[in-house]
Amino acid sequence: MTKAVFSRRLLCKGAASAVVALPFGFGACATGGAGGGSVGETVGSVVLGQPMPDLALHGIGKSGANTSLVAFQGQVLLLDVWASWCEPCKVELPMLDDIAHRLASKSVVIAAVSIDQDAENMRQFLSTRKKWSLKFFHDPVGAVAERLAPPKMPTSYVIDKQGIVRMINTGFEAADAKRIERRLSELAG
Repeated sequence: MTKAVFSRRLLCKGAASAVVALPFGFGACATGGAGGGSVGETVGSVVLGQPMPDLALHGIGKSGANTSLVAFQGQVLLLDVWASWCEPCKVELPMLDDIAHRLASKSVVIAAVSIDQDAENMRQFLSTRKKWSLKFFHDPVGAVAERLAPPKMPTSYVIDKQGIVRMINTGFEAADAKRIERRLSELAG
């Protein structure tokens, strides 16, 4: 895969629009989550109501094992694509971590995939919290991002126990957390 860098408009809340080079052709870092959608709707390259493609996930740190999405079948999964340079991501991840802690007993897993090319930037952000309930993975070459083509940063995919995509949240605002948690709880039963 080539590490193409494209110029895109940065749509972060509180920031003036500016042309910025973003890795892997990402459209934007954005606030204002759009969740739900209709069965059959395509967001990036993912179709609501269809199986999520299997993805290789690369663990981080000494205890981080490599795995794939198939390993999470039988559990409700939220797959979050984020980066340390994305301000809404920095707001979202602690909120998702709180959700992961509350829903762990319901077989809900939240996996966060960093697309940071420099792992140190990711590690620096992760050090802002002593302990995380999320499962973290790293995608420095953009394979996950290329496969899913998320339209905004962050983008979250809610996947049911059978591996079907049930909700996609693009961008993030604090109010999105309640909607995401409610949907995860519904799917967990």
